[in-house]
Amino acid sequence: MSGRDILSELEAQKKAPRYPEVTAQMGMLIEDRASGFCGDVVKITFEAVTLRDRKNQFRHFRWTPGAFLIDGKPVTLVRATQTVGVSGSESGGRAKVTNSGSIATDRPVRAKVARVARIWVEGKHDAELLEHVWGDDLRELGIVVEPLHGIDDLAGAVRDFQPSGQRRLGILVDHLVSGSKESRIASDVRDRNVLITGHPFVDVWAGIRPKVLGLAEWPDVPRGEPWKEGMCRALGTDLATFWPRLRNRVNTYADLRPELVGAVEQLIDFVAASED
Repeated sequence: MSGRDILSELEAQKKAPRYPEVTAQMGMLIEDRASGFCGDVVKITFEAVTLRDRKNQFRHFRWTPGAFLIDGKPVTLVRATQTVGVSGSESGGRAKVTNSGSIATDRPVRAKVARVARIWVEGKHDAELLEHVWGDDLRELGIVVEPLHGIDDLAGAVRDFQPSGQRRLGILVDHLVSGSKESRIASDVRDRNVLITGHPFVDVWAGIRPKVLGLAEWPDVPRGEPWKEGMCRALGTDLATFWPRLRNRVNTYADLRPELVGAVEQLIDFVAASED
């Protein structure tokens, strides 16, 4: 069995093309080389940069060397890690980062007039968590989040909403896994102006990483017992006081499970692309 040829690998790395590094800035016009998607930078996170094209469509791209074009020339786009902090102190020259990971503007942002499009979530706690983490982005885009308080008649509620290109609807569903009641309900909704995403957790509480409370995992709840009540019982607390304490321990999107983060950001992008 032959081993790795370290010298050949090093030589290949030397021959690999190197591209000039350019620091990503809000409003910068760039193009993704692979897809040809071209737009201005509207969001910068630790994982990706978000572009918005002329049709108001949004796409996320990871920080891949040489992946972008600026003025037709390939570059490696990088984050300004040395200037990004958690406070907006002018003395430190550090930009404020929102809970969702976006780079916040230096000027106060006035909420836009709400779109007729909507994001629906299953309950009050889901809505509060989205506001807590993505509130700055939602206000900037003029997106309203509304709790459904259950999805048993989801198809009927969607019909009543009358989705269209100007009235896009995004729906976040708990426990959206194959074979679940929720997946069967979601499958009854067929409209190109409606996007349903979800996470595998039985409740949005479980979409928060337990480490925010110093736990390795959330307690196991016996089958047949209401999940929230069972978890509070295992932790020696109660429903009334536990949720506010848990929600307020969430500081950024990094305190949430990636399945939940991805589902929410897909909905925001979809609704934000509603036709004007």
